[in-house]
Amino acid sequence: MKTVNHWIGGKTVEGASGNYGPVTDPATGEVTTQVALASAEEVDAAVRIAKEAYLSWGQSSLAARTKVLFAYRALLDANRDAIAELITAEHGKVHSDALGEVARGLEIVELACGITTQLKGELSTSVSNRVDVSSIRQPLGVVAGITPFNFPAMVPMWMFPLAVACGNTFILKPSEKDPSAANKLAELATEAGLPAGVLNVVHGDKVAVDALLSHPDIAAVSFVGSTPIARHIHTTASANGKRVQALGGAKNHMLVLPDADLDAAADAAVSAAYGSAGERCMAISAVVAVGSIADELVEKIRERAEKIKIGPGNDPASEMGPLITAAHRDKVASYVKGAADQGADVVLDGTGYTVDGFENGHWIGLSLLDNVKTDSDAYRDEIFGPVLCVLRAETYEEGVALINGSPFGNGTAIFTRDGGAARRFQLEIEAGMVGVNVPIPVPVGYHSFGGWKDSLFGDHHIYGNDGIHFYTRGKVVTTRWPDPSEGHIGVDLGFPRNH
Repeated sequence: MKTVNHWIGGKTVEGASGNYGPVTDPATGEVTTQVALASAEEVDAAVRIAKEAYLSWGQSSLAARTKVLFAYRALLDANRDAIAELITAEHGKVHSDALGEVARGLEIVELACGITTQLKGELSTSVSNRVDVSSIRQPLGVVAGITPFNFPAMVPMWMFPLAVACGNTFILKPSEKDPSAANKLAELATEAGLPAGVLNVVHGDKVAVDALLSHPDIAAVSFVGSTPIARHIHTTASANGKRVQALGGAKNHMLVLPDADLDAAADAAVSAAYGSAGERCMAISAVVAVGSIADELVEKIRERAEKIKIGPGNDPASEMGPLITAAHRDKVASYVKGAADQGADVVLDGTGYTVDGFENGHWIGLSLLDNVKTDSDAYRDEIFGPVLCVLRAETYEEGVALINGSPFGNGTAIFTRDGGAARRFQLEIEAGMVGVNVPIPVPVGYHSFGGWKDSLFGDHHIYGNDGIHFYTRGKVVTTRWPDPSEGHIGVDLGFPRNH
């Protein structure tokens, strides 16, 4: 059986704890790999190596850093398919989705390649007599990232390229459910010329996470995952004096007004709700239909959903793959099975779905729930699977109030032909990312990603300008030099002269 070990100090380091976790092929249900789970002592050893590497990397020139990043970008581009294959094998998403994940991660590497302009400081001259004031940004030291299973390549690339470009060294703790992509990213970084110890991958479970959150030499922690864990990460790391950005869960809504192009809205709802099997924090999981269009919109969504081809991720004909684990599949199915008891109409029931020849895979079909109530479990919880809820509102105002009543505020979208309504929506809605006729409004790399309310803990969004500010700290320098005409008298600091 294949074993995934740690990547520390620019090389593979075998696990020493004796503990291993299973890695399953979601399409077959078979355990194909084991991953080493680090002890607190192994985490400490990785941090020591990263701290030592920071002594030189933190002082390296911007030219040296960007040279490595440009080479890294080229290697990632050349290895897109290889990375995508690892994602599909362990996560289960179809190859095209996996390639899209790599492409979105590459955007942040490209942003990091331009770090020279992002780290420019400011200078004010002659603020007083021969006094100048400048501001600069400097790295933090050793920083850590804890990333989820649903995007095993993209989310790490949302973190470490900017962190190391800013001069930090990095400890990545990826999900133990699909660990191989993280090691591949680190191996390519070393091949690109990144010095040993600058990027390290430590695999593990709660033991490793807690060790990172409490380690005195970790200056900052980035996290993407569920809201309960994000809250725990933020509380624990902050209590230990660390800077924290912790992105949590979501219940993303799509408001469809009566004037919308319903065919376009239905297409968007299907792709946004069921793409990547719904295992993404930006998935549309609730459609709010306004006025009399609900019945027609639900029918259009149903027609499209029934045509989606479900199968192994490495089959080019597949449009949706399995879920990550059997336990998660069963949890998602429980929401569908309980929906009718809580007042919903089950238009499509995807539970019990199987694929011929892959009967032991973690399969579930597409589910569509209509007339969902806001107090039902299917609406309140982040299901993280291919389940779309449809709610109904009589007016625009009622729809906005419904959305703003959610404890989550990650992303949302409106579908309409009315520019005035769209403008009102983007100003009145309480969410961090808004789409206008765009169902999944994930910002491009040079804008930052993050939500509001229970979807974000901490003050900084991820990547973009917020990411650069998160991985650096500001310093202001006030300088006064004597004019050469004054000779060697120096600066008069106002002390009394006693001689």
